[in-house]
Amino acid sequence: MNETIKAVKNQHLSKDYSKDSIFGKAQAVLVKKYHESFPTYHPTDLKKLDYLAEYLGISALYVKDESTRFGLNAFKGLGGSYCIGKYIGEKCEIPAAELTYDRLKSEKVRKNTQDLTFVTATDGNHGRGIAWTAHELGIKAVVYMPNGSAEERLENIQKLGAQASITDLNYDDTVRFAAQCEKEKGWVLVQDTAWEGYEKIPTWIMQGYTTMALEAAEQLKGEKPTHIFLQAGVGAMSGALTAFFADYYQEDKPVIVIVEPNKADCIYRTAEADDGKLHVVAGDMNTIMAGLACGEPCTVGWDMLGSYADYFVSMPDYVAAKGMRVLGNPITGDEKVISGESGAATTGFVAELMMNESLEYLRKMIGINKDSKVLCFSTEGDTDQKNYRDIVWDGTHPSF
Repeated sequence: MNETIKAVKNQHLSKDYSKDSIFGKAQAVLVKKYHESFPTYHPTDLKKLDYLAEYLGISALYVKDESTRFGLNAFKGLGGSYCIGKYIGEKCEIPAAELTYDRLKSEKVRKNTQDLTFVTATDGNHGRGIAWTAHELGIKAVVYMPNGSAEERLENIQKLGAQASITDLNYDDTVRFAAQCEKEKGWVLVQDTAWEGYEKIPTWIMQGYTTMALEAAEQLKGEKPTHIFLQAGVGAMSGALTAFFADYYQEDKPVIVIVEPNKADCIYRTAEADDGKLHVVAGDMNTIMAGLACGEPCTVGWDMLGSYADYFVSMPDYVAAKGMRVLGNPITGDEKVISGESGAATTGFVAELMMNESLEYLRKMIGINKDSKVLCFSTEGDTDQKNYRDIVWDGTHPSF
């Protein structure tokens, strides 16, 4: 595969923000209230990297650091906890506005959920979020991981009491395997991607992600970013946040740029084809960005991205690696951000975009300059510490 930065502009931006109500501010307030009921909840930091912004030649750079979310070193617990809460709420006839941690832990609810088993496929972070929620609420979880998953990520899931194992399948086939287990064993599939006929639970998961978007908007204290960069795997998180910010800012929406690895760029390919169909990446997706190594777009996520994201970018692994090093070795005066391979993808792209003279055409296309105020999300910390050290210390990784 030709390893290069490629970009395409969305030719079909919508100005109809009504569809964003399912991921908009009002819904996010409700979701955040639910998350706030958990004893371990606290807003993650929004770090303003003034010196890096000056070095890159932009006005401001904000990075939302999700490494402290629920003690899970990644943002995915937001989606996992909300979807399981919503599922139990519907089963036990608890209105969404009344969903709380204490209510879900009540003896009455526990009696109605003791036979439930939740199953999912994951590259690591989502499964850990499901396992953590199941552990918190005293229910069972089974987690399957694709071939090549890090043993550290597997062990972190197992430590939470979930039954977890690594398959010999790629990510998308592992998802299909988990879905088959639901049919054969009567388990509840809680998957963070959607397809035709399976969209309700993924929508709940995506709604869970809006808590970090609402936190960021509140932490900006009225400062509006001109550009927001989001990373995509299946497009669930990026779709939810794109929809949230479209609803939040309406006609004053920032430019939203979606980035993906070259080796798993199903969202970019779908946007580039522009034929009304979802496009997939098949086979092994050997990218360091394990959390983004997904070949089939989420239908609900693409609906939001296709409506409101401005640009789609496919990029080589070295760009994410650059982001890891830039964030982990800050310019004096800036705070350090320990960001994993997928978490650093957006900041890495911004750094490469501003530092690489050959990308002047892309800077002009996106409209980023000395007056730009940029918001990025570092969606994970060093969830695979060996790979983190290989990349940041030694500049090596098997996929390079």
